[in-house]
Amino acid sequence: MNLFYNLGISLYSAAVGIAATRNNKARLMKAGQAQTFGILAEKVDTSASYIWIHVSSLGEFEQGRPLMEMIKKHTPEKKILLTFFSPSGYEVRKDYPLADVVCYLPMDKPSLVRRFLDAVKIEKAFFVKYEFWGNYLSELKRRGIPTYIISAIFRPTQAFFKWYGATFRRMLGCYDMLFVQDEESRALLAGIGVDNVVVAGDTRFDRVTDILEDHTDLPVVESFSRGAFTLFVGSSWQPDEDFIIPYFNKHPEMKMVLAPHEISEDRISGILTGLKRPAVRYTKTTPEEAAEADCLIIDCYGILSKSYRFATVAYVGGGFGVGIHNINEAAVYGIPVVFGPKYGKFKEARDLIALEGAFTVSRGDEYALVMNRLLSDGEYLKKHGEIAGGYIRDNLGATRRIYDAIFK
Repeated sequence: MNLFYNLGISLYSAAVGIAATRNNKARLMKAGQAQTFGILAEKVDTSASYIWIHVSSLGEFEQGRPLMEMIKKHTPEKKILLTFFSPSGYEVRKDYPLADVVCYLPMDKPSLVRRFLDAVKIEKAFFVKYEFWGNYLSELKRRGIPTYIISAIFRPTQAFFKWYGATFRRMLGCYDMLFVQDEESRALLAGIGVDNVVVAGDTRFDRVTDILEDHTDLPVVESFSRGAFTLFVGSSWQPDEDFIIPYFNKHPEMKMVLAPHEISEDRISGILTGLKRPAVRYTKTTPEEAAEADCLIIDCYGILSKSYRFATVAYVGGGFGVGIHNINEAAVYGIPVVFGPKYGKFKEARDLIALEGAFTVSRGDEYALVMNRLLSDGEYLKKHGEIAGGYIRDNLGATRRIYDAIFK
């Protein structure tokens, strides 16, 4: 890549190093990247080739997971290398059983890229959704390694489509095939001369139907929600909670499961301070005690997607920050979904809003109007939930389309 790109990567790497002195996520990333080559030396079978799947974080992992499962189902002898960029993905899924090797991706510096690709014999490389690392892509192309991006989605505001985006457009030329979520993305790419594109859809839809069939026992959540109108608040941030908790405090006719995006003791303590009704923590309660509480705080990772099956309505957080979290995990259960205003990057959110299977709110009074109607009108609740569930069913099959295009 060019000098300015590499300078940007170096500056970013330095910023992570500085942030690591006071930020836990940055600290985990720096320490994890330092361990990568040791993990590869220990765990990589040098006589074997690997299918490399790279994801940024936990949400992208859920998009890559259906493809990994299909590969292992049809060709169990294939080995998979799974890399993460973000600690919020790696720390939760570092023991994912279908991956033969799991590690952080080293920074996109030319020397580290060459060292990484020298350490593993890559058969095919897959990047998920938004991952565009110029030096990795260029080196994969130079080595003749087939490279793909899956569940990608493009918007006119991205650098690829700007006058200054030549460096980023060159990255797109490194992919053997781009599997995009929608026709709009295909048309944007065609407009800049990128034609090796397949509209395959979003693999997350296939993943959430797998979750739907997972009947893992969750006795605490089941006992808590039994027979009650239960709002599930998933991956919430402070701006979400600023109006959700006051509304909940005033409505004894409902219960609430609250799963904050970050589960530090400070965050949990702050939530407990704001609650005026009896609350328990998932890791510190029993099914019997939970049944008597009004609010259940999920203070661990890994159970939210399975827990939505006990919800009456879901609120998915992130819509007052960088963007909403995974709404499909809730919608698959045929329940209405509510989220904040920053959802424009997410096709499924735009679609569900248009279909009226989801609702977006910008202020507490808007949230109250939506919740008042869902609480008081059973037919309204049922209608909009069925729309949400039907949308998920109508969008299945992306994983099969990708797999058949590459492996058959």
